[in-house]
Amino acid sequence: MTTSTDFLVSRKSLHETKFVETPLSLKPGQALIKIDRFAFTANNITYGAFGDAMMYWNFFPAPDGWGRIPVWGFGDVIESKADGVKAGDRLYGYFPMSTHVIMEPTRVTAEGFFDGAAHRQQMAQVYNRYQRTDTYPTYDKAREAQHALLRPLFTTSFLIDDQLADNDFFGAREVLISSASSKTSLGLAFLLRENRRGQVGVVGLTSKSNAAFVEKTKYYDRIVTYDAIAQSPRDQTAIFVDIAGSAELRGAVHKHWADQLKYSSAVGATHWDRTAPIADLPGPRPQMFFAPDRVKKRNQDWGPGGLDKHQSSAWSAFNASVDGWMKIVEGRGRADVERVYREMLDGKARPEQGH
Repeated sequence: MTTSTDFLVSRKSLHETKFVETPLSLKPGQALIKIDRFAFTANNITYGAFGDAMMYWNFFPAPDGWGRIPVWGFGDVIESKADGVKAGDRLYGYFPMSTHVIMEPTRVTAEGFFDGAAHRQQMAQVYNRYQRTDTYPTYDKAREAQHALLRPLFTTSFLIDDQLADNDFFGAREVLISSASSKTSLGLAFLLRENRRGQVGVVGLTSKSNAAFVEKTKYYDRIVTYDAIAQSPRDQTAIFVDIAGSAELRGAVHKHWADQLKYSSAVGATHWDRTAPIADLPGPRPQMFFAPDRVKKRNQDWGPGGLDKHQSSAWSAFNASVDGWMKIVEGRGRADVERVYREMLDGKARPEQGH
C-alpha cells in the first residue's frame, strides 16, 4: 500500500490549509501515478476561488469541507492494473497537489488516456486527458518546467485569440487586457502581436509595480497602469479581456471606454479577493469565457488532433520567447508548497518567476 501526502485547502477560507496522509490501494482497472513535478500560478488560485461554482473541487475528492486544488504537471505510472498502461509511462496532465493519485484509464491509445473515474465525468473532458510524453509532439524534457507553467495557460490564450479573430474582433481596433503581467495575458498579447499586427492594437492594463516588467516583454503596444485608466486615450473602439476579475477594475474600464467597448470578456480572477457578480455597467454586458466550451467547438470544427495541430507552431514560438523574461524557480517539499501557495494567494508572487 502507498501513502500519499495531500495539500488540502479549506473550501470556506483559502487561507486555511493542511497536509494529510492518505493510504492508497490499487484495484483492477486502475493505475497509480507518482506526481513528479507541477506548476503553480495565479490560475490555480482561480481554481480554488471558483471551486464550487465551476466544480474544480470535484476532480480530486477530499474530506468534507476541504479541497485539493488542481495543478498541471508531470507524473510517472509506478503501478498499473489497467490494460494498455504500464509502470514507467510518463504523463502530462491535470493532477492534485499531492504526491500520488489513482486513476482509472479509459480510451487508452498510444498518445495517452482519459481518467474514467465516475466522479470526473460531469466536468469538461479536456481536464481528464493524460498525454504520454514519449508520443507528445511538442514535448521537450529539458523544458518540462516551461511546459507545465505555460502550456495550459497558453491554450486559454490561444482559444481567446481564436474566438476574437473568429468574430473579426467585434469591429474593435484595440484589445485591452487586464492583469497584463499574468501568464495567460502574456500569451494572448504575444499571439495578438504576432498574428494581428495592423488589425488591432494590444493594450496591457497592470499595476504600477508590474509596469516595468510588462514593458520588458515587448508583447504590448502600450501599457496603462490601473491608476491611469481614467486618463487613457479612448479614441479607438476596444475589446476588454478581463483576466484580473476585479469588480473595481472592471467598473473603471467600462465607465471610461463606455460605448467605445464593442465586447467584454470575463476570463479569470487573478484578483480573486476582489471579485463580485457582474452588475449593470456602461457598454456591453461582460460575457463569461469558458475555455472547455471553445475546445469543444474547435474539436467539432477541426476533428481529432486538430486543436493541437493548430496551436503547436504558435506554442513553439511563444515557448522560445519566454526565456527573455521568465525565471524558473524550483521548489520541493511541504515548506515550499505552502510558501508558494501563500505568495500567490496574497498577490505577492513576482511576475517574472515561474514556480
